Amino acid sequence: MSGTMRNDIAFLFDLDGTLVDSVYQHVLAWRDALEETGIELSVWRIHRRIGMSGGLFMNALLRETSTPVTPEQAARLPQLHAAAYARRASQVRALPGAKALLARLTEVGVPWAIATSGRMESAGRVLALLDVPKDVPIVTRDLVPYAKPDPDLFLAAAERLGISIDLSVVVGDSVWDLLAARRARALGVGLLSGGYGQEELERAGAYRVYADPDDLLRHLDEVGVRSEG
Repeated sequence: MSGTMRNDIAFLFDLDGTLVDSVYQHVLAWRDALEETGIELSVWRIHRRIGMSGGLFMNALLRETSTPVTPEQAARLPQLHAAAYARRASQVRALPGAKALLARLTEVGVPWAIATSGRMESAGRVLALLDVPKDVPIVTRDLVPYAKPDPDLFLAAAERLGISIDLSVVVGDSVWDLLAARRARALGVGLLSGGYGQEELERAGAYRVYADPDDLLRHLDEVGVRSEG
């Protein structure tokens, strides 16, 4: 059954924890990077910052440790994280329903894009899991001045789709995604698949919260997507 074309709504997706099950690989990669530079930090503290832009993420993490960090150590951390994540990239899988959700939006004529705080170096490794068409905009940290919780990623994604941000729905798994959505003046939908709780996501601005992409797919009518035969 084919759907009717509708161009009055767009979906802007986060990537890690929203479409692919990669949050904990990133958490452990950051732990490895920190330990390699002599910094010990509990993994739960690292997890709470996943989804922020790289610079803010680093500042937030370093506030959590009482160990003095030299500029040289701080400069090495992103490279060490990238290497540690690359070693775990083969463990990453698409979240349940992710490919079907994206395919359904395409089928009913709803444009969508991906906007991630990660750089293309890491994002590119997992995009193949989603069968993303070549014409779908992918906005990474490399392409905007600031990442989440700033709104730049989602604003850029909406612009590349040619859709007003006011008509866009941001789907993310972290409070940083939803804070960025609120600052962009987009509606925010939260997913539990990144490890944040429902109340946390709602407090950050989510007007609906679902378990994972598969759950969202089964409730697309609740977020404004309707198709007719």
